Amino acid sequence: ELENQLVAKSKILDELKQSLASNGSAEQTPEAQSLRIAELCEMKDGIVNQVAQLKASMESILEQWRAYDEIYADVSLMTTRYLYCIDQCKPSGEEASLEALKKQVKTLQ
Repeated sequence: ELENQLVAKSKILDELKQSLASNGSAEQTPEAQSLRIAELCEMKDGIVNQVAQLKASMESILEQWRAYDEIYADVSLMTTRYLYCIDQCKPSGEEASLEALKKQVKTLQ
């Protein structure tokens, strides 16, 4: 997407160059036109550099998010396993009560 925006901006700059060359030729000297074209080229180069920096930054951020997603999935799985083990290991209410066990022994006798 960034590359498409860069291409679009480059086309706009080229159109501006052509427009300036055709429309402004009567109003400006060739030296002024060449200076303006040089300014436009510098602006284009600045945009290209900014897009390259943004692209590198975004790739780094996306890589960090991928690592986060993987770690989150691992932690989520471990948490689920832990909660399942705790749920399976805790005794039910009757089994935990000494009085309930005494009642069961009496009943069996």
